[in-house]
Amino acid sequence: MSEPKPGAEVRGSTSGAPINALFDLLGRRWALGVLWYLGGGPSAFRQLQERCGGISPSILNARLKELRDADIVARTIEGYVLTERGAELRSFVVPLAKWSAKWSKDVYGYERPGMDERLANEHSEK
Repeated sequence: MSEPKPGAEVRGSTSGAPINALFDLLGRRWALGVLWYLGGGPSAFRQLQERCGGISPSILNARLKELRDADIVARTIEGYVLTERGAELRSFVVPLAKWSAKWSKDVYGYERPGMDERLANEHSEK
């Protein structure tokens, strides 16, 4: 599967619209998890792997490469970090996570264990 990029066909769309490329990128396995867990600060590869519940090294490497190429994640001496662009993106994702938790509970009666506590500790802007 090729990296999603604006101006090119992506999963579910042939338009090349930037929003479709972003949704394709974020919809890839563990992309949102990496974005979420790096919100807690820099992380070494193995630490990030543990935060992501034991994601396979090959999947984590692939996501980190795609997110680095998209200027969402950077590799520094401290480990992997969100770029300024990545932090801005995360600031949009956190409210979506809060909305989806409420929607899930209200419409489907499903509450993910621990989600309320995790989301209560999140701020839309850091």
